[in-house]
Formats: sequence, C-alpha cells, structure tokens
Amino acid sequence: MVKDLSVRLGDWQLDNPVIPASGTFAFGAEHAKYYDLNILGSIAVKGTTLLPRDGNPSPRIAECPAGLLNSVGLQNPGARHVAAVELQAIQSVFKKPIVMNVSGFCERDYVEAVEILNECRNIGIFEINISCPNVHGGGMAFGTDPKAASAITKAVKAVSKRPVYVKLSPNVTDIVAIAKACEDAGADGLSLINTLLGMRIDLKKRAPVLANKMGGYSGPGVFPVAVRMVWQVTGAVSVPVIGMGGIESARDVIEMLMAGAKAVEIGSANLRDPFASKKIIEDLPAVMEECRIDALSSITRVE
Repeated sequence: MVKDLSVRLGDWQLDNPVIPASGTFAFGAEHAKYYDLNILGSIAVKGTTLLPRDGNPSPRIAECPAGLLNSVGLQNPGARHVAAVELQAIQSVFKKPIVMNVSGFCERDYVEAVEILNECRNIGIFEINISCPNVHGGGMAFGTDPKAASAITKAVKAVSKRPVYVKLSPNVTDIVAIAKACEDAGADGLSLINTLLGMRIDLKKRAPVLANKMGGYSGPGVFPVAVRMVWQVTGAVSVPVIGMGGIESARDVIEMLMAGAKAVEIGSANLRDPFASKKIIEDLPAVMEECRIDALSSITRVE
C-alpha cells in the first residue's frame, strides 16, 4: 500500500514532515549538488540577524559522546543580503516555501529583520529564535522568561506577513510556561527544542575546549529530552509544534509525531551526512508499514 507522508502545519501542507534544521543546512542551495531538494518537506535556512555577524571565535565545535557542542554564534551575512541573495538562490533549486529562522538581540532587531524579509515570496513561516545559547545578550535570554518571550512574539506578530513560530529553549525549569506565554501572545506555532547548554574541558590544556567556553549540545543524546518536552508542550497548547532534537532516523520521526509534533527538523545528522534527511524520508514508508500506519497525519499524541 502507498503510504501518505503528508502533514499539516496550520494552513500549510507539507509533502512530508522532514525539514533540515536551521544552522545545519546552510541556506539550502549549497546542498542542491547532492540531491533534488524538492523531496524535502521544507528547509529551515540558516539563522539570520538584522545585521551581519562574524560569529564566535574558534574553536567553536567540540565532539561529545552521542553528539556535539557548537558555539558558532549566529554567523550570517545579515537580513538584507539574505533577502537579496540567499533566498533568491534557494528559490532557483527549491520550489516549496521555506522556514525563515530569525534571531536578534533586542525587540527591534527581530522586528526590523522580519520587515526586511517579509517581501520574500518563498517564505512559508517565520521561525523566531529566542533560544540560541551561543550569543551574549538576546538569544536564549528571551526564551527563558515568559514575559520576554511574550513581548518578542507580540512585536513580531504585529509586523509579520507570515505565520510566526517561536523556537524554544530547553534550558528552562518550565518549558510549558514559556510555550503558553508565546501562544497567548499570538504565536501561530512553536519549534522545540533548541540545543542544551554544555561544556567540554581539554585535560592537557586545562582549559575549555570552546573559545566561548560553553556551547549548545545537540545530537542523539538529547533526543529523549526533546521527546519529553514536545510531549509536555503539545499537551498544554493548541498551536502546532515542530519537534526537533537528536532525530536521526525514520523511527525517531514517528516517535516525535507520537509525542505530539506535526513536523520535525533534522539537525546534527545533516552535519555528519548531507544525505541524512533524504534517507529518513526514503525510510519512512517501511517504518510506517511496520507500525501499521497508512498516513502520518493519522498519528495522534500518546497519552
């Protein structure tokens, strides 16, 4: 039997739930040399700030058991360049709407970046990153306080011409409180989880491995935490959730959907294997057959 991989994020229908995560797939067009990107559900492009950023000093990657630490620090060419160059390039090889990830350091940064990007026709949703642990000021600071998360959400919603999804941090005591604050402020959806804050120490140098000292931990080691947080949030809000955090296989995708997510983002797996998202999509029908699932949209959150 032919399996139906399609899913919905509000009014947006995707051919399948697999979206390469922001920061792990560049701006998308770079990967067109590997395979036809149009097999993907969508693409979350590299996190973009109002002004260009060089990112953090090196070293900014550290290996860990079951994952890695990164402190790239939102290196990007800025919203105006992304709108004029990068989103035009991806449009030439990817015919579906994209997920536009936006970061900032104050409310004005988010608002002005979204206003610049609003005119790009290939944006399906804005993913507002209030959870980056690798920058000083802004970023995760907004995602750990319900009032700050609410304020950013309201400000972006006031100017956005697309649905607004807010990307949440796992580095909080109560992620449900943050999620509900964003929903109450008008968020059309949520994305979670971003990376967990971690650190490695070089024994010989007796110093942190990362120049930034701490970084975001991602990879299969965080998957159970991500499933737990997605399950908690989807039980408390009515807006759709994109689940992410350590997804590496078709089985992981279905588990995340059973936790209540409507779609997923694939992160660190893309850094090890540029074909990871493609392979996951190709493997989904067989796992669906094994689990006696004919349509991914029929999956309901476990209780």
